[in-house]
Amino acid sequence: MQKLTILDQQEKVKAIDKSNMLEACEKTPDFCSDALKRAEKIKVPTSYKPPKNVIVAGMGGSAIGGELLKDWLNDRAAIPIEVCRDYVLPAYASENTLVIAVSYSGETEETLSAFLEAVKRRCMVVTVSSGGHLQTFSQKLKIPHITIPTGLPAPRAAIAYLFFPLVVLMEKLCVAKKANEEIEETLYVLQKISEENMIRTPLKNNKAKKIALEIGDTVPIVYGFRQYSAVARRLKCQFNENSKVPSKFDVFSELNHNEVVGWEASRNLTKAFAILVIRDPKESPEIKQRIEITKQIASKVCRIMEIQAVGKQKLSKMLSAMYIGDFVSIYLALLKGVDPTPTKTIVHLKKEMKKKFDMTKRFEKEIITIR
Repeated sequence: MQKLTILDQQEKVKAIDKSNMLEACEKTPDFCSDALKRAEKIKVPTSYKPPKNVIVAGMGGSAIGGELLKDWLNDRAAIPIEVCRDYVLPAYASENTLVIAVSYSGETEETLSAFLEAVKRRCMVVTVSSGGHLQTFSQKLKIPHITIPTGLPAPRAAIAYLFFPLVVLMEKLCVAKKANEEIEETLYVLQKISEENMIRTPLKNNKAKKIALEIGDTVPIVYGFRQYSAVARRLKCQFNENSKVPSKFDVFSELNHNEVVGWEASRNLTKAFAILVIRDPKESPEIKQRIEITKQIASKVCRIMEIQAVGKQKLSKMLSAMYIGDFVSIYLALLKGVDPTPTKTIVHLKKEMKKKFDMTKRFEKEIITIR
């Protein structure tokens, strides 16, 4: 019985959530407003012209902002926007490329490597971090840097600071125009979602708590489509890092050409999974039909839930679905009695890598050469 009610017991929740991940999640609308103010102060060098392509270099929670940007501008930007999750940039990166290197800590070695390569190739470069070597190197090389706050539980809690600076940069460099109305609606919608899903809102009125309870001990699989591809990826990662459970994501209509066949497996296997579908009130007829047919097929062998996007415009709908999912992943952790903040496996992996591949000294030497 306790499992069904713990999410309405704030003291018990605080005892589990030692680093206040839920509190940070609830404050996301405030973070969005602050991120916009910080980004507006950035001075783009006069030598930076409207780019012919954009690359966002980052890893994990610091990369998802680039994925969201790509999906948001897919039908309005006249140039390609890609995300680089690697040590090396794609071959086409040149002086006509805008590279935005994003690392919450400023110490992500893949991002630092891509940043240095971008400088060597004379790309237009802007960096985003809360400090670290990325900020230090940017200052030494006189590269525009957007400083974001330290002190958040984890990079994934800083999504507002890792996304909205990119939006502002796109406007300053004429890649996107007239985003103010969308941003204003998004801030309003996110505030409403925060109030509806925060810990003080009881289970009976709290959509995120209900979904977390329904997921229970299953493995969540997130299905998105079109502009919700990055959102689906984000939720998969949130289930991994916050909830500490395996998870995966896929998108319509690609999943109808492969993944859907997997639901023919025995219920002894499929009962371990739950599907979370991201929905949009204005889905195209073909996508809506595919979703409904897929639900009919999969509902025979596993649980199916939905997250409904909120808002009228694309940006608010994308971020609203993501935000509800963020709450779900944290509540799922709390139901399991797990602190959502620590990621022990990632910390261990980084320590093991550093024993044999400490790249910081190499980066410092390269900076001297570049200067």
